[in-house]
Amino acid sequence: MSLPKGLFYGFLVLVVVVGQQVVNRDLVEGVPPKVQGVVINNKVPWEGTIEGPGVIYFWASWCGICQSIQGTMSDVLAQTPGMTVAVKSGSDEDIQKHLKKSELDWPVVNDADGTIGDAFGIRGVPTIFVMGPSGEIKFTAVGYTSALGLQMRLWLARFE
Repeated sequence: MSLPKGLFYGFLVLVVVVGQQVVNRDLVEGVPPKVQGVVINNKVPWEGTIEGPGVIYFWASWCGICQSIQGTMSDVLAQTPGMTVAVKSGSDEDIQKHLKKSELDWPVVNDADGTIGDAFGIRGVPTIFVMGPSGEIKFTAVGYTSALGLQMRLWLARFE
């Protein structure tokens, strides 16, 4: 015996919503912690905060999903203030090689041991924090997100 389509899709939506709540439950809210470190591809200190609206993007060189949204993130970072954090992706030189190979021009802080990610409560990559004009976190996305989904979050984050 099969479920009616409406009931099946309703159940599927419920599973997705509850799943997102579970994945996002430990993520920081409000004003994000400062990202301490050096922007490795420019070798400059970074103040640690984004004046919103903007994004902080946690990714890893070994992450397939991160690779699938590189184009989206490059477009966003070309238009929006932001910072990226490479989580457990090796040495500064390893990350710079990955950036060059993938033709990525992102500001990157190396989170070699995952300490920065822990401060943000991330449990996996990719994780994106979208800040509003006040610099407070307005939206988060864990895992794959579409270009349209991310652009909508950025647009909505402008309204406080």
